[in-house]
Amino acid sequence: MSEKVQRDSALLVHFTLKLEDGSTAESTRANGKPALFRLGDGSLSAGLEQELLGRQAGDRHTFTLAPEEAFGAASPDLIQYFSRRDFIDAGEPEVGTIMLFTGIGGSEMPGVIREVSGDSITVDFNHPLAGQRITFDIEVLEVNPALEAGDANPVS
Repeated sequence: MSEKVQRDSALLVHFTLKLEDGSTAESTRANGKPALFRLGDGSLSAGLEQELLGRQAGDRHTFTLAPEEAFGAASPDLIQYFSRRDFIDAGEPEVGTIMLFTGIGGSEMPGVIREVSGDSITVDFNHPLAGQRITFDIEVLEVNPALEAGDANPVS
């Protein structure tokens, strides 16, 4: 009998994430490189982990999560305004561009340029899929795989 996914399992999976309009937001199938998840490490939402529990290699599962269960609700507190002079070294910012910003303590955070208006630049630090209902199509390839470094791409 195959090993079942438990609260601390590592999983090698293929997945496709679709938005409500049916468009694909992300897919590991497109590049043929499965993702490696570890349940319980904080990288996956509780709702997503719950859907994976009890699955085993070969299972394919499609489900939809509300924003709060997937990538969270969009927070207006994570929208920040910058001056154009803050971007002198980065070049001309364009709407839709994802840029890395250095946060307090030196950690890097991705932000999406949402608006460029005169001297003001609006940057959204919410996860790009925050506030969206997401349909997940996940195929479990292996549970607790024995992988060598570089065999899979971790999901961010």
